[in-house]
Amino acid sequence: MGNIKQPCVDGYFYPGNPEILKKTVHTLIMKAKSYDIEPPKAIIAPHAGYVYSGPVAATIYKTLIPSKDLIKRVVLLGPAHRLAFNGIATTNCEGFATPLGNVPIDLKAITSVLSLPNIQVLEHAYDMEHSLEVQLPFLQVILSNFSLVPFVVGNAKADDVANLILHLWGGPETLIVISSDLSHYYDYATAQNFDLAASKAITDLAADDLKDHHACGRLPIKGLLLAAAKLQLQAQVLDLRNSGDTAGAKDRVVGYGAYHFKGAANARV
Repeated sequence: MGNIKQPCVDGYFYPGNPEILKKTVHTLIMKAKSYDIEPPKAIIAPHAGYVYSGPVAATIYKTLIPSKDLIKRVVLLGPAHRLAFNGIATTNCEGFATPLGNVPIDLKAITSVLSLPNIQVLEHAYDMEHSLEVQLPFLQVILSNFSLVPFVVGNAKADDVANLILHLWGGPETLIVISSDLSHYYDYATAQNFDLAASKAITDLAADDLKDHHACGRLPIKGLLLAAAKLQLQAQVLDLRNSGDTAGAKDRVVGYGAYHFKGAANARV
């Protein structure tokens, strides 16, 4: 592959050394709680530095282990943190690089969605954008072989995100991953209340109940909730903590949740 996007966040969000990174992810997964639950069709995972959100992310990624050989394509959506733009941005890159190697991009899948409303190729949306990149090492460690279909969600309509997800829904070979943290920089008690409200909106598949202060990735989450409601999926909270629980002070915290969506795993839209 020639046109490879190089990593921008290693060393801050996760270790840049390949062996240390692999060991870090393996350790997080090993320590995560195990659930006797069917592999998910879609997940929501946090995207902060691994010392903060890694234990919560590992909880949901651990549920992929039984389907590690089945999943061949990951549709990954995260919010824009660096660049303000309208719509949904994708890329023409052939792959994304992490210290663990290159992840190939499914350019055929990307071409298939460019005719959908408000989707564009916008490479600058990926510059210094960590929301997608921090998910990749977990996927690389757990899954045997997969391609990626990445999107950065800017100022977009939830309906447009839902249409995109439904277009790429596929069957059990396709996993939908939404990257999002929850509440930002409230005190511990306030954050807990907001994160519980966000979790209720997610498990109720109630997109309209997810408010601006609930999650940085609320727009991609809302799109998933609309798609999940249409297909009658069930959502479950597997982990709900904040930085005050993992590696930080409790006066100004960021919330993290791990969410599992099941049902319609074999259905094709």
